[in-house]
Amino acid sequence: MKSDYKRLIRQQKLARLGAGARPRLLEICSGAGGLSLGMKSAGFELSAHIEFDPEAAESYAVNFGNGRSAGDPWAIPRDMERCSAGKLVDDLALSTCPNESFDVLAAGLPCQAFARIGRSKLRSVAGADDAFQKDPRAALYRRFLDFVYDTQPLAIVIENVPDILNFGGHNVPEEICETLEEAGYRTGYTILNAAYFGVPQVRERLFIVALADVMNEEPAFPQPTHFLDLPRGYEGSRRVALKHVDRESGRFHEIVTPSDELPPAISVSEALHDLPRIREHATDPRTMRRRKMSDMLDYREAKRGLSAYAKLMRGWSGFRTDTGTSGHLVRLTPRDFPIFAAMRPGADYPQARKLAEEMFLDALAEKGLSRRSRGSVAFEDLRARMVPPYDPEKFPNKWWKLDPGKPSRTLTAHMGKDTYSHIHFDGRQARTISVREAARLQSFPDGFFFAGAMNAAFRQIGNAVPPLLGLAVARVLRKQLRRAASGATGIDGQRAA
Repeated sequence: MKSDYKRLIRQQKLARLGAGARPRLLEICSGAGGLSLGMKSAGFELSAHIEFDPEAAESYAVNFGNGRSAGDPWAIPRDMERCSAGKLVDDLALSTCPNESFDVLAAGLPCQAFARIGRSKLRSVAGADDAFQKDPRAALYRRFLDFVYDTQPLAIVIENVPDILNFGGHNVPEEICETLEEAGYRTGYTILNAAYFGVPQVRERLFIVALADVMNEEPAFPQPTHFLDLPRGYEGSRRVALKHVDRESGRFHEIVTPSDELPPAISVSEALHDLPRIREHATDPRTMRRRKMSDMLDYREAKRGLSAYAKLMRGWSGFRTDTGTSGHLVRLTPRDFPIFAAMRPGADYPQARKLAEEMFLDALAEKGLSRRSRGSVAFEDLRARMVPPYDPEKFPNKWWKLDPGKPSRTLTAHMGKDTYSHIHFDGRQARTISVREAARLQSFPDGFFFAGAMNAAFRQIGNAVPPLLGLAVARVLRKQLRRAASGATGIDGQRAA
């Protein structure tokens, strides 16, 4: 596509926005829609999305489909490697061609898409006929560039893990930015921590923003709204990630340290205090086994009143809830319930293992056994029923009990298999967190529904961009689009009204 034609297309899109239209978003690898929710709340139109995972695609459709059926072309799962922008536009029966249909392109591409692809490889993937084009690790990035070229967005937002800054010795965001600049964009990237933006979770994420040259705007990122002194270990992780950052290029935006005069980061207790107490896993496991994701439980009365965060999660526009919410499923792991109850808030697996060993010794004494009984059937059976088998030295962070006075640790997709990284701080409940509690810690509103069974819901939540973090990024972008559109001219050269 010739540069003059590309510029004209982008100018027409700016003129459209200048006439009062909402910016249309296409999100690739949307997941359940954490970033989309933030974008929607900032005034973007969710025109289309691409998501391969069936449960995540169904969640997206239920929450944003405006009554569309699960089989509607807008709602069905799609593989970005097999779906072009042209095919997507045809499937959705849009009246515009691909380069006219979308104003903003967002993507949360898996980091494997960039694995060990050096600067020369990115350029070859971008268009040259080269053997590197056959590298399967480059497939997702190549397809992403196809969407950029075919849709000609005014703005691009890419989210990923900070380790992509030092992926096999390469600073991949720097390389992505170089490629996008060759396509007519101004680019920038930085690390944002969700806890700085009102999310009750310490979650570091890399964001790239690219703005079309016709906007005459430089990429910008949100300023923190909350203060947090990062826990030990995060600064070291940042240093490793930033090792290959080229500060001379001007693309990297220094990570902002929030002022200690800002409100403190949202704590776990503020986030969860009004959600139902769950004890059925221990007192009546059959009830827990029969419970469905869609089953509603009433909110708990908050004796000291609702926190501002709880009010936001209940009252989010379009997702308001009044009396209760769904998603109250937890794992049934009876061996560990007594350990959960005895752990101190903030404790991890080594302490849990020590507590289990102490409980085991007490149980041995009650049965008239001793350590000398090691190897006997009774000894080994009792130990297996009471002591988790993991080596504390190899798995120091496998378990963690939430500290009610602090934000949570990062939620991950691995929660779909194991939620021991987030044990509820209330020892009386003696359990890992529920699906709804995980959603609260990720800043999904209470009215947001997750499709599939418990494991699928945890996976979707762990994979998501926290909506409040997405909203912070989206508000800055929306402001820049408005400013650029206010002076835009259309195809006839007239300034937009």
